[in-house]
Amino acid sequence: MPKSQRIAYACGACGVRVPKWVGQCPECGEWGSMEETAAPPRQAAGPASASTGARRPAMPAMRIGTVSSEQAASLPTGIGEFDRVMGGGIVPGGVTLISGEPGVGKSTLLLEVAHRFGEAGYGRALVATGEESAAQVRRRADRTGCLSEELYLAAETDLGAVLGHIEDVKPGLLVLDSVQTVIAPDTDGVPGGVTQVKAVATAITQEAKARNMAVILVGHVTKDGNIAGPRALEHLVDTVVHFEGDRHSMLRLLRGVKNRFGPSDEVGCFEMTEDGIVSLADPSGLFLDDAPTEPTPGTCVTVTMEGRRAVPVEVQALLGKSVKDGAIPRHTVSGLDQARLNMVLAVLTRRGGMRLLDREVYATTIGGIRVREPALDLALALALVSAEQEIAVSADLVAIGEVSLTGQVRRTVNADRRISEAARLGFKTAIVPKGSVSERHRIEVVEVETINDAKRAAARTWARRG
Repeated sequence: MPKSQRIAYACGACGVRVPKWVGQCPECGEWGSMEETAAPPRQAAGPASASTGARRPAMPAMRIGTVSSEQAASLPTGIGEFDRVMGGGIVPGGVTLISGEPGVGKSTLLLEVAHRFGEAGYGRALVATGEESAAQVRRRADRTGCLSEELYLAAETDLGAVLGHIEDVKPGLLVLDSVQTVIAPDTDGVPGGVTQVKAVATAITQEAKARNMAVILVGHVTKDGNIAGPRALEHLVDTVVHFEGDRHSMLRLLRGVKNRFGPSDEVGCFEMTEDGIVSLADPSGLFLDDAPTEPTPGTCVTVTMEGRRAVPVEVQALLGKSVKDGAIPRHTVSGLDQARLNMVLAVLTRRGGMRLLDREVYATTIGGIRVREPALDLALALALVSAEQEIAVSADLVAIGEVSLTGQVRRTVNADRRISEAARLGFKTAIVPKGSVSERHRIEVVEVETINDAKRAAARTWARRG
């Protein structure tokens, strides 16, 4: 680097610049993320018009009432769960960032989206891939039946070449897989670095707005599951969604994080099959165990909210032997929050008169779904009580509520919607916090105040129906 060129340091996580190297980023707190880079040239002082580069706009400002909103109308792709998360479909000129772990099925889903876009008559769709060759994408298209005449493929890692394909094809939809693999030759930095990713995303976003072209960018994730690259990348785009799922499970969830064109808390459910990805309009049965009609100790059903959708989830618990004095008992979870399990165990021990903290505990959800909301606490507590006493909770009972450290059962949001979904699926009794229900339901609703009230209510219900 020439001596006359000033040196700065940029954070590889958030992109903030500092004049000197530091071990920890002052903006995001990441350690060891500072990389040497060229500092931007200083602007010479001068008149305001000269320093800002002011010029006549290409189009004058208009009254908001005269601006047409038709160009921002969503275009449904026909993939119900995808359109649900996107707020109705793909928006021309909108830029979407989708992330997910390797092998979860992002490329398969987006190939299906591009195929449906072309088949619907919205225009051409261009898939530009830097991860695979065009032949590899074609093999996936043969397997999934995505062979629209309006679907174009290009295997490129050069930004100029990608822009050239856009100029030639003039697509209505561009899928760039992935933004970290494309290189901007005129920009400093290593491929996939902060400077490169920002340059590529900025150039593609400008093309999208200028051509009224919808764009979907695929982003890598870090080991923590967050989107790799600068945080500014998420601010550049209009929509951010995460595609998640366990490789050993057929279930996939498309979770909205940011959406300028619709709700940002929606969740779409998909099933991975040999022929591609299939939307699941009603995934309720996936998270309930296909168990025999006779109830089993250690299980209890709750209703969780995935976005705006109420989904019943079965919680299972298993208690092992007590550990010896001084040993640390093993508490293992799958699909649950480890901290909430430990808290529920402590509440049952201190407030419920049970001895569980010295026992080995295993807790899981069915179907590979991950639940982090507090409304699961009550069902988890009843599953633990059932496992400890070897008495099964009724199979037609659901428990909804948050358990506090005082042993109180606290109200949760959307209680009526959860109870309605349980009634639709044939459950007969719902144990809920007191004062959380404001509607009449086709189901027996038992309101409780404490964890001990919930234990007694569950025991009476099972005794009556057993």
